[in-house]
Amino acid sequence: MGNGKKIPLKEGLWSTQSEDGTPQLIGSKCEVCGEHFFPKKEKGWCIYCQNRSLSDVTLSREGKIASFSVVMQQPGGGFYKGPVPFSYGCVDLPEGIRIETLFSTDEFSELEVGESAELVIEKIYADDEGNEVVTFQFKPIKN
Repeated sequence: MGNGKKIPLKEGLWSTQSEDGTPQLIGSKCEVCGEHFFPKKEKGWCIYCQNRSLSDVTLSREGKIASFSVVMQQPGGGFYKGPVPFSYGCVDLPEGIRIETLFSTDEFSELEVGESAELVIEKIYADDEGNEVVTFQFKPIKN
């Protein structure tokens, strides 16, 4: 076994630098027209107003489930290395962004369009060196 570090599936998608250490997705906001983007736009150009006016912002941690699907078998191509079955879909954030995401739940009956979900960072798989590969996911909020 390796050293067991947690490594992100992709760098720069979230931060845990908030005051209470909770994760927040990092997006971009246009300072001219107010549009938000996720993931953040590296080149700083707004695709709506064509201005080079984007700044990095943290996004809301909670949104509404817009769609979901439960995947019952391993997808082809080798890009997904996590457990099966899993749930995947979209969450609408208050900033007007629709996020494609995995859902953090084994109880697929918890997923319902229009219900709230919150951002979490969780393990998706272990790599060959024993590191935990983590990514952002949304977890249904039980009412």
